[in-house]
Amino acid sequence: MADFLTTLEAQPLLTDGAMGSYLFKLTGRLSETNHVYEEFNVGQPDAIRNVHLAYLAAGARCLKTNTFGANRAQLRQFGLENLASALNREGVKLAREAIAKFQAQQRESGPFFVLASVGPTAATLTTADEVADCYHAQLEAIAAGGADALLLETFHSLTQLELLIGLIRTIPGLPPVIAEVTLRAGGDGQSLEPDPVAFVGRMAALGVPVAGVNCCAPWDASAFVDAVRDTAPVCSGALLLSVMPNAGGFQRIGSRLMTTVNPEAAGKLARSLADRGVRLLGGCCEMHPPHIGEMHNYLQSRGGARLVTTAPVPASARPPIGDAEKRRNGPLSRKLKDGEFVVSIEALPPRGTDAKVIQRKIDFISELAASGLVDAVDFTDGSRGIPLIPPGDFIHLVRERLGWTAATGDAMELIPHFTGRDLNVMGIQGRLVGHHANRIHNVLFVTGDPPKMSPTYPNSTAVFDLDSVAMIRLTHSCLNAGVDFGGVPLGKQADPRTHFTIGSGVELEAHDLQRELARLRQKIDAGADYIMTQPAFRPEPLAALEPFRSKVRCLIGVMVLTSFEHAQRMAQVPGVVVPDATLAKFAALPQVADQTKLGQELAAEQIRGLMREGWAGVYLMSTALGAGTVEVLRAGLGK
Repeated sequence: MADFLTTLEAQPLLTDGAMGSYLFKLTGRLSETNHVYEEFNVGQPDAIRNVHLAYLAAGARCLKTNTFGANRAQLRQFGLENLASALNREGVKLAREAIAKFQAQQRESGPFFVLASVGPTAATLTTADEVADCYHAQLEAIAAGGADALLLETFHSLTQLELLIGLIRTIPGLPPVIAEVTLRAGGDGQSLEPDPVAFVGRMAALGVPVAGVNCCAPWDASAFVDAVRDTAPVCSGALLLSVMPNAGGFQRIGSRLMTTVNPEAAGKLARSLADRGVRLLGGCCEMHPPHIGEMHNYLQSRGGARLVTTAPVPASARPPIGDAEKRRNGPLSRKLKDGEFVVSIEALPPRGTDAKVIQRKIDFISELAASGLVDAVDFTDGSRGIPLIPPGDFIHLVRERLGWTAATGDAMELIPHFTGRDLNVMGIQGRLVGHHANRIHNVLFVTGDPPKMSPTYPNSTAVFDLDSVAMIRLTHSCLNAGVDFGGVPLGKQADPRTHFTIGSGVELEAHDLQRELARLRQKIDAGADYIMTQPAFRPEPLAALEPFRSKVRCLIGVMVLTSFEHAQRMAQVPGVVVPDATLAKFAALPQVADQTKLGQELAAEQIRGLMREGWAGVYLMSTALGAGTVEVLRAGLGK
């Protein structure tokens, strides 16, 4: 059997989410005198097994037992204090049974772990005798049950927590401790209580191997990690971090009150926390299987990328190709290297087999080429997890229909977005070499959105061996240097190097902008030639790019809003901010045709402003306008 701490040191582990709020969702009843959640371990065991199985199916590899309130003090209010031993013993057993059933059904090797949940009391305990009377029976039963770790969660009193840790030391057979506190705002409205740094230091001094927070809002959990990630115990590895936030309440974002009770937001949070060194991740209140499922998807990106991004460049590699070679890749590459203003248009490959839809998209690309205003068309790769024709395949089709051959060349540079979602490391390398052989020499690397676990694609999973930074680094330092990812030369010819122009993206309205900018620095250092931003509907976020303008060419995202409804929809997309003033302008126009005209005028005005400010170019989105796109460009570029 795998050891919990050894495994946690080697890789991040995902726990399940809420037990209590999920049982409430399933039963419609709170834990009360005749309906006590912990009593389900003996009274309704199938209900608990099914909860465990739902979380395992979502991707959890650690199960928290249904024993959070199974101490004598909490059970006493229901007259169940004498069942403390039985409820804890059965709680561990049910988690083990669920894991065994899941492994048998899915043929999953694991490893899987059982975390025995131990929660606080309603009234704070302040003496060793009170703590022993409350918890001794619970802890002895857990020791007998054989859990992999002891999860002390949701504690707000450090005194009670430290007394409990002292009691644990006196009971033989108990597994390693995970100590988690719940945070609240300090009296000044800025600080957190208990103080994160002091808490981590104290847990390390007590010999606790894993410590963190749970049952606090995601933004407070994120602030906790930022506060402690550079402390000595964490940096040395003496103490591993755990974070299990709840879904969070309302938070003011811009001019709106919004909540992060959203599975995709939970997934992004999980990947952000893993990037900052958190080893044990999961959820608390209102974080249910869909949230854990998205966390699982996003955490797939931590598999190979973490190792490969820091791998040394093979000794057999030549110097990566330079600007002179990249200039020959097409008009966008040439203009970027010559410092000229560029225009790239985003296009979505078709989703299905409708010949009319396919031809309409190709006709649109032909019209863009004929306008002489566009330097490149970039094709998305399953944005939002929607399955589309792969960008490389659609590029081949476009060239065939339009007669663009190796002899004639392409009228515009054709750029595939390239994600790490669907391919392992070998697949990524193979596809990139294939792109190069097929005259696709400019690639935009993005980590990619995880598959949406919709009923249409119930078995769709993500790979995420490499993230965007890793793909940029390996393309620049390996392929563009003449060797594959393992250091083997790409050929015996005099110069086997590929000559990819390398792009990536940045989200200027990201909730965690500092992390996003840190990632941007990594992309630039890894070898990115240009960056495309998410749509920027206001100038303020562009200030964050100022320190990078001398290091990488920045194409600013311009989205052509087609209606008030479109503007409202975009305002709800994470990482996009549509100003209230812009929404008001659309709302003031009752006719959709007038709204469409307004959207075109705003986009053209934005393009003119970006040219005046000396940005490298524009990345124009929302090409549903068809011919209107060319009109926007003519008005914006003054041609």
